[in-house]
Amino acid sequence: MTFNKILPALALLTLPIMAQAEKYPAPVEAMRERGVEVLERFDAPSGLTGYTALFNGRPLALYVTEDGKHALIGSLLNAKGEDLTGVVLEEKVSRPQSKVMWEKLKDSSWIADGSDKAETIVYVFTDPNCPYCKRFWKDARPWIDAGKVQLRHVMVGTLGESSQKKAAYLLSAKDPKAALLGNESGKKPAQEAKTIAAKQRQQLDDNQQLMGLLGATGTPAILYLDPTGMMQMHPGAPQGEQLLELFGPRP
Repeated sequence: MTFNKILPALALLTLPIMAQAEKYPAPVEAMRERGVEVLERFDAPSGLTGYTALFNGRPLALYVTEDGKHALIGSLLNAKGEDLTGVVLEEKVSRPQSKVMWEKLKDSSWIADGSDKAETIVYVFTDPNCPYCKRFWKDARPWIDAGKVQLRHVMVGTLGESSQKKAAYLLSAKDPKAALLGNESGKKPAQEAKTIAAKQRQQLDDNQQLMGLLGATGTPAILYLDPTGMMQMHPGAPQGEQLLELFGPRP
């Protein structure tokens, strides 16, 4: 699998945090003072007490010894060498926040490309002036035209003022789908809005903030749910086998 699980991005969101009144063991409290955000306590083997936590946006696990005087940070392995920590972080940090982020994408300002009845929904941060976004739009046509996939273009203006004005134009168009089609196909490039209205400015700002929250640094940035329901991100325009991984068999 060439796509990347977005654990760091998901971790940036606010998770259900343990009650502030709870008294932590001294090593955990010391880590909190150093900027570690403690999230949730969990049971661990061999007398250890586990805590899920975040540091610089990345999930990690703390394991406190039975006497409460020492803590270990990292992966806990069993006698077979199997990683017990990754499962905990996925269950308690990554998977719940995957659902939260997917809902945030649903609530963002996007333009649909493809059937509303498509079995697969894919979000993509799209800049109107991005040539790689246009390549991805073109490469996705077989799945879109077959009604298998709906792309939801979350419009951003990362390439400067021209991109922002064009994104605002597309979002405010009477027929956003047709306007997007014209721009991505090159048949009718988007115009630059003379001024960006307050509504579109807010939409663009919100989309840009969401893009940053997800850790995406360029366009296209593609978000989808894998077969287990975990959100994945693919940066850049996928090609060849990557398209099959993203969309399924070619129609």
